[in-house]
Amino acid sequence: MRNKLIISTILLIIIFSLGISLFNNQSKDNTVNIGYLPSDHDAALFVAKAKNWYEDNNISVNLIEFSNGGNLMVAIASGHINMGYVGISPAIASISKGIPVKIVSSVQNEGSGIVVNNDSNISSIKDLKGKKIATPGTASIQNVLLTYALKKNGISRDNVSISDSNVASMVNALRTRKLDGICSYEPYVTIPIEDSSGTEIASSKDILPNHPCCVIVAREDFIKNKRSTLKTILDIHKNATKFILDNTDEAASLLPDTIVKNVSVEKKALRNNKFNYGLNEEYIDNAMRFIDIEVNLGFIKKHIPKERIFEIILN
Repeated sequence: MRNKLIISTILLIIIFSLGISLFNNQSKDNTVNIGYLPSDHDAALFVAKAKNWYEDNNISVNLIEFSNGGNLMVAIASGHINMGYVGISPAIASISKGIPVKIVSSVQNEGSGIVVNNDSNISSIKDLKGKKIATPGTASIQNVLLTYALKKNGISRDNVSISDSNVASMVNALRTRKLDGICSYEPYVTIPIEDSSGTEIASSKDILPNHPCCVIVAREDFIKNKRSTLKTILDIHKNATKFILDNTDEAASLLPDTIVKNVSVEKKALRNNKFNYGLNEEYIDNAMRFIDIEVNLGFIKKHIPKERIFEIILN
């Protein structure tokens, strides 16, 4: 009994000491965990990191990659990350479920497309009936765009074999003819076009002109407790976006080669995105119209007040 008491006391001391140490480390640690997808849509994040703009503003950032927006939103819900560059669709889906996050900035519009393999005999969206098509995930904006395009052309999702896949794997499956087509984001639209393994039958600009795509989301506790840090990060995002718009070719060379190694391909892919930053009433109204489409398609059960969705910090 005495030995057990001694052991218990030692364990309590260790746990208490670890707790003090953890508290002290957390109080000193100003690291911001930012989630992202391996996508050109997040180019502003990559440019800012490559140019050391976070460090120059005394902000330590830890970039964490996710395979799709749904997984990123799970991580932000659990507190694993503070912020994220993510599609508006998974962001809205999470907000509709009561996850304490808000959209704090736009990132870009459009920038996706439907690409089919060259042996598929598909020349239009009407030809997708009975075909195998992959998207980055059920919650992805590409899944919404594909569903919207099918409906506009009188095709039910039930008449198309739609699967979820990693974006790089989708391109490989397109090349090997395991898929008839993909609906993906850049640069995974441009890559198969440039290597002659695929043909784009519809860009997201064709499907739904000027639709919102990626946004920056932040946890509500981070917005409340780290508002000054968040504003600085959004200022950096603004400057990085302006840099991309003014220096697209140079920006392409700053993106991770883990996404695409061929910079000439990257230069073409970047130009298919309409990069933006901040939030204003025009953008919010456009986003709310897109959310109406998601409700009508059944991706969201009910309308959400814009006050629950957006937090204007920088316009």
